[in-house]
Amino acid sequence: MKILYFTASGNNLYVAKRIGDEYYSIPKLIKEGKYDFEDEKIGIVFPVYNGGVPEIVEKFLSKAKLKSNYIFGVATYGMFAASASRHLFEIGKRNGIEFSYIDELLMVDNYLPGFDMEKQKKSEPKKNIEENINRIIKEISEEKKYIKKHTIIAEGIRRLNKKLTYDNEFQKNFIVEDSCNGCKTCEKVCPVNNIKVEAKPVYNNNCQQCLACAHNCPQRAIRLKKEKGTARFINQNVTLKEIINANN
Repeated sequence: MKILYFTASGNNLYVAKRIGDEYYSIPKLIKEGKYDFEDEKIGIVFPVYNGGVPEIVEKFLSKAKLKSNYIFGVATYGMFAASASRHLFEIGKRNGIEFSYIDELLMVDNYLPGFDMEKQKKSEPKKNIEENINRIIKEISEEKKYIKKHTIIAEGIRRLNKKLTYDNEFQKNFIVEDSCNGCKTCEKVCPVNNIKVEAKPVYNNNCQQCLACAHNCPQRAIRLKKEKGTARFINQNVTLKEIINANN
């Protein structure tokens, strides 16, 4: 079984590791130009962005050649998944990828302008994460056929949300404080090489809004305008080194 994943603060790397022992970072695969995979089972694990599939994952799937009798997807979200499963299914259909199983998993939401990480961490036990991961693992092992259904209204919300929130100048929302020591962690965890550390981080125009730079900064020197709190989040089962290896 091969798992192809995208992670910023560790949630999806953790899920990928729980599902299978052979997992590959999508940003890294794009950088290496690797798009062809074959196995008995192949999975796509990703966070929900703007109610759908992140741009970087969609970009990968537009070129991917996946040969398997059982292809599955797991979308992680923190509050509202909108129509992520439907979006993934449609992307697959456009690119000759037939999904047998797509489900969604409630986890901690790391979107700083929308959520206070301290409150998210406190609510984590109520999300029944391990119970739901175990259910998904069982269903995949049994090769269950299932595609999470969404209403037309949810799809409309996804489209509207993407239109309202997507901004190719999102990097203007970042504030780098004087506590930055130029360690280059932000540069290393950025999945698209959008950051170059000179005296301080300099952002280009390809931000994916993943916030890996802010969450993984050892000094907590990277902040966002209108963020809900000063706390940061990295999945407790994943190390910073693993995230760097995934995205660098």
